[in-house]
This record gives sequence, structure tokens and C-alpha cells, in this order.
Amino acid sequence: MAVSLWAQNPPGAAAIESKLDTPQARVYIATLLPHTPVPSRTGHATNRVLIYLDNGVMTRQEGTDKVQKIEFHRGQVRWRPASGAYVAENISDHPIRILEIDLKGQPAGPAPVTKLDPTVVDPKHYKVELENEQVRVMRIHYDAHDKGEQHEHILNRVVLYLNDQTGAKADEVRLSGAGTHTEQNTGDQPADRIAVELK
Repeated sequence: MAVSLWAQNPPGAAAIESKLDTPQARVYIATLLPHTPVPSRTGHATNRVLIYLDNGVMTRQEGTDKVQKIEFHRGQVRWRPASGAYVAENISDHPIRILEIDLKGQPAGPAPVTKLDPTVVDPKHYKVELENEQVRVMRIHYDAHDKGEQHEHILNRVVLYLNDQTGAKADEVRLSGAGTHTEQNTGDQPADRIAVELK
């Protein structure tokens, strides 16, 4: 898949693998080759959530601003506001992949709340990583054979699986909707996910 994507993109462009496209968000994986500047001549018109899929280091320069060096590790989450033109470069010695969630439009208003919010009723497994008026990002961890509390989701969310687990493979991306359920990791290894709720 990556080979065909490189062929479709001009030199110096990131390879883009589309994952989801909904009324609320466009979700894709951008792969940057090492030591290849990637100019984004129009920048990004929307706010984004970035989730790094690999460890690495990159630089980013917007306009005539000072070059910003960004070090990151797999599973790290970053909020990136809309921006103008910039140049990014992967200065690692290996390709890096970034899951990008481009947010469409503005939130519909104050996010609804539920008494069965997973971060309230099951804080052992659900922790808030980042929250603002457009998203809430939760980090989810279950030990092997661990069972959680019943909880409710009331917002659509993009879910990234960070490792192989029952019913999903590492780096799989899914869209989930509202629902009330209890979860259990039936596998012999820990299960880690990141869920980006779309307000």
C-alpha cells in the first residue's frame, strides 16, 4: 500500500493513507520519509489531533518563524490548531507515521454529559489525555483478563488500537458511536487504545 501511495504523491510530499471520512472528521495516516522536507503550501484550514505511530524526531517551520524541533514517541497525542503554510521534515533515520484527525466545522455546542462517563465510573481504565471545545482524547488501558465497569459513550469517537488485542490489530482505526457497555480484555496481553471523542 505504501509503495503505491509514494507513486501517487509528488516528490517531497507525505504519503497519505485515508482511514475514515465522516461529517465530523477526516482521518488519515501521513507517512514521512527520513530527511525529506515536506512543504504544505496551503497549511491546514482545520484544527487537528495528531497521534504519533512511531518514535521519532521532526522539524516544523511556519513562514519565517524559527524552526521547531519536535520529539515524540509512539502513542503520543498532540493538538495542532489550524495553520498557514509550513515545511515539515522527518529528521529521524526511518519513516514516521502520524495518525491525523482533521476536524470539520465547529462543535455543536456544549458536549452532553452522562452519569456513566467512563472516566468517572471507570478511572482505572479510562484517563483524559487532552480536552478542549472540539475533542476529548482518552487513553484506555486494560491489563490481561481485566474487566471494566459499565459505562456509556454519548459522542462519536475515533478509536486507535495501539497493540494487537482481541478483535483488533495494532494501528487499526475504527469509528464508534453512542452506546452503553462493559468491556473485558479476554487476551493474555495488555490492551491499549486511544479514543478521540468528537464534540
